Amino acid sequence: MRDDVRLLGGLLGTVLRETGGQELLDDVERLRELAIAAYDDTTGAALADAEALVEGLTIERAEQVARAFTCYFHLANLAEEYHRVRVLREREAEFATRAVTHDDSLPEAFEQLVAEVGREEALRRLRRLEFRPVLTAHPTEARRRAVSGAVRRIATLLDERDAQPLGGTSLAENERRLLAEIDTMWRTAPIRENKPSVLDEVKTALGVFDATMFDTFPTVYRRLDDWLLGDEAGREEPLVRPFVSLGTWIGGDRDGNPNVTAEVTRQAAAIASEHALVALEEQTRRVGRKLTLDEVGTPPSDGLRALWQRQRQLSEAVTAAASAASPREPHRAVLLVVAERVAATRARNADLAYADPEQLESDLRVVQESLVAAGAPRAAYGDLQQLVWQVETFGFHLAELEVRQHSQVHAAALAEIAEKGVHGDLSDRTREVLDTFRALGSVQQRYGLRAARRYIVSFTQAPEHLAAVYELAEHAFAGADDKPVVDAIPLFETFADLEASVDILESMLTLPQVQKRLAENGRRVEVMLGYSDSSKDVGPVSATLALHDAQRRIALWAERHDITLTLFHGRGGALGRGGGPANRAVLAQPPGSVDGRFKLTEQGEVILARYGDPTIASRHIEQVAAATLLASAPSTEQRNAEATDRYRELAAALDASSRRRFHELVRADGFPQWFAQVTPLEEVGLLPIGSRPARRGLSVSSLDDLRAIPWVFSWSQARINLAGWYGLGTALSEFGDLDLLREAHREWPLFATLLDNVEMSLAKTDERIAERYLALGDRDDLAQAVLDELRLTRERVLAVTGNAWPLSSRRVLGRAVQLRSPYVDALSLLQVRALRGLRAGADGTTKDELQHLLLLTVNGVAAGLQNTG
Repeated sequence: MRDDVRLLGGLLGTVLRETGGQELLDDVERLRELAIAAYDDTTGAALADAEALVEGLTIERAEQVARAFTCYFHLANLAEEYHRVRVLREREAEFATRAVTHDDSLPEAFEQLVAEVGREEALRRLRRLEFRPVLTAHPTEARRRAVSGAVRRIATLLDERDAQPLGGTSLAENERRLLAEIDTMWRTAPIRENKPSVLDEVKTALGVFDATMFDTFPTVYRRLDDWLLGDEAGREEPLVRPFVSLGTWIGGDRDGNPNVTAEVTRQAAAIASEHALVALEEQTRRVGRKLTLDEVGTPPSDGLRALWQRQRQLSEAVTAAASAASPREPHRAVLLVVAERVAATRARNADLAYADPEQLESDLRVVQESLVAAGAPRAAYGDLQQLVWQVETFGFHLAELEVRQHSQVHAAALAEIAEKGVHGDLSDRTREVLDTFRALGSVQQRYGLRAARRYIVSFTQAPEHLAAVYELAEHAFAGADDKPVVDAIPLFETFADLEASVDILESMLTLPQVQKRLAENGRRVEVMLGYSDSSKDVGPVSATLALHDAQRRIALWAERHDITLTLFHGRGGALGRGGGPANRAVLAQPPGSVDGRFKLTEQGEVILARYGDPTIASRHIEQVAAATLLASAPSTEQRNAEATDRYRELAAALDASSRRRFHELVRADGFPQWFAQVTPLEEVGLLPIGSRPARRGLSVSSLDDLRAIPWVFSWSQARINLAGWYGLGTALSEFGDLDLLREAHREWPLFATLLDNVEMSLAKTDERIAERYLALGDRDDLAQAVLDELRLTRERVLAVTGNAWPLSSRRVLGRAVQLRSPYVDALSLLQVRALRGLRAGADGTTKDELQHLLLLTVNGVAAGLQNTG
């Protein structure tokens, strides 16, 4: 990895010299050297020299330097990601030989489950396993798609160097192409000219589906099935059933985003279906063309002959062409016709189209069964099985489109309808609310029930907020016979909402529409938990404990009512928004709250980080699925239950102390305005990185006006990361019993996960840089409170974990963060310079130039810190 970073950094230096001259490269190198020297300099002299250098640059040169460091981070991130792929491939080789399993692998999880509950029960649990990632378009991916494309091409060139030893002209050619790609990255404007539309965000996410997800999800199933079946793999019917089900909010989440309209929702569903059907058509054709089995050696079954006759009745021309292309190869001919029918489904040709994916799957099963009956199980359970898994996983809709809207919007719409009638002169907003239900109905009618039925109610604070969804659906389809299926899903976000969650759910059961759905769906209920607003409401420690307790109580409620519960975790990528390794979080959940089902949001930059590369995507899916399987193992549930009881008093003490400390800060007079002064909050709102507005209102007079994303993103940019740790130092200090705290760190998974995530957050803070941001405000008392809590939190967390410095026990990750920090410092100094000028009242051209410099640094700092928003 160091070799890769050195290579890419050197090539970037060549590009800088070629485009900006030796003087630009010298400025970049001088700032880099000073930032590195400053990292270990306790006197502060080197940092002061770096700051003086930054202040002395012209705005134009400062922008060039900021772009250079940003490009460096894109390349360093690529090198780290590629090295991770390299290591995972080595592990794959070990896995393939069955020589080694790893602690967080699915085979290891299954074997542990077998040891605890027996093989039959372990297989039953495996077959009902569910992992449901939901893609969201929250604006935290500051990197442009054009830059992401260059990064992917550079990764391919690195892979080329790894795949075979290069020398002579081939090595020179590889370096020439690397230079060309890095030159393109450098010359690409890092900031978009315009905000992306919602459909742009849809297309970005679907690019990941095309690149990795379509093939990666069934690859994960295959690897596990090969392990389970051993020598019989490929000859026996697979044991593994698809357990990944993709969802999306992109095009459906209208909470606070006026750009998401009913028409946009319809278009988003259509675009997703197009991608799914194109992929299925190509895969079906590919599998069909390879199935050149002669009818003498592999005779067709009666079922296959009957299917062929049905196909002939649909189209003599299509079957004649398939037959001509596949003489005496009946299985191939049938599959080629199936491919034509998938194409007709995409083109909406009613004569040939499949009505639903279940019809397609049924045809594929007929081919599969015929092959098995003819003694060709390897053909049946090879590529054809991969195709079956893809149909089962993605259907014709690709991802379930979920709608989300704020409860107050529903209340206002119902009030207006009550006053004017459903056919009265309604406002545009109320008409849009009703059109949203109609859009959901049209998507469901065209693509099936799996395509859209979940309706998430933000800020659910009473059972009436759920009843409103069903009432509005009735108004939208008044007089219609064919009404869509709608499942209203409560989203509990604030601390008070989490506390009231069970009472609200209890009342929800009295709704006749809910009882009807329970009778239809096998008594399944979904409940969403919001991590972001609860953390902004009571602080990260209290929010973590409140969420854990809410899950425990909701799981007990579901058990009392014989309900199959799915908890939907609204976790963001950043630690202040519930981020961090999902597999560790799953294993720390209360007994009964997982039960083989895990659903979470995958947002912003996290989508590319987790699913952008097929090897990393496979690893992520496997880790989370393994944790989901193990979360309900008797040993895991017993450990979590006992730890929750044993450390109940500790939890109460940490909750009270941390919440009090957090509220002392955020409820201080003038805090929202001060927060906007000392961070780039206002400027972050100018970045064209998402279709959604950064805040709910026009002002920042209250934190309630502010979305959790800019709250976390802004503290991250200021190198303080306050949203991820504030209040914990005071809580640990006031509790005092260090021995008990250390014991809890060893024995209580929730507490260990909390401290691990706080360590990550602390590792990415920098007190010296933070002081410079805090100095931009006019409240020394608030600045001092932040710095005091930062020092105390660092001291007490390290005392509990026993680490010398944050993340020192995680050698690779800790070292990577340490190596990055000086480079992020350089960008932060450039950002502070811009902010200082803006806060001093710069106007006109100077203001525009400083804003542009600041926005450039936002991109760079985001790239350097990685999990930012």
